[in-house]
Amino acid sequence: MEIERKFLVPTLPKLDASLAKKQIQQGYVSTSPVVRIRQSNDDYILTCKGKGLIAREEFELSMTKDEYDHLATKLDFPLIKKTRYLMPYGPFTIELDVFDGHLKGLQVAEVEFSSLEIANSFTPPHWFGLDVTLDPRYQNNQLSKLTSLDDL
Repeated sequence: MEIERKFLVPTLPKLDASLAKKQIQQGYVSTSPVVRIRQSNDDYILTCKGKGLIAREEFELSMTKDEYDHLATKLDFPLIKKTRYLMPYGPFTIELDVFDGHLKGLQVAEVEFSSLEIANSFTPPHWFGLDVTLDPRYQNNQLSKLTSLDDL
């Protein structure tokens, strides 16, 4: 079960050069149900996600680069490209996504939790903007359908 909250980030905080980061490309073989392929640095992952906004089932399988490349030719929408910074924040890790390509300019922070109670009591840092957890337009499978941020 994945439990997470998602926030827009209007202005990036100072990013320490020592932060772990991932170069991510992901696309959607299907958006209903959600079936995603992702390249994260040198890892390739197939993910199936259930319905829901703050909490939903998630199942992941490792893939080879060839499998990823093959499925990438089957996508109806462009790949999402982003850099993900992993930022410690107390007992949590903030996943700060800085989008590129057709979504350049979008910056989103996600935080995963072990329970709904913890998620609902979370106090975000001051640099987080609007909480878009319950806004389905900001789910990556919906963002993949956009041609630009003007379509949001």
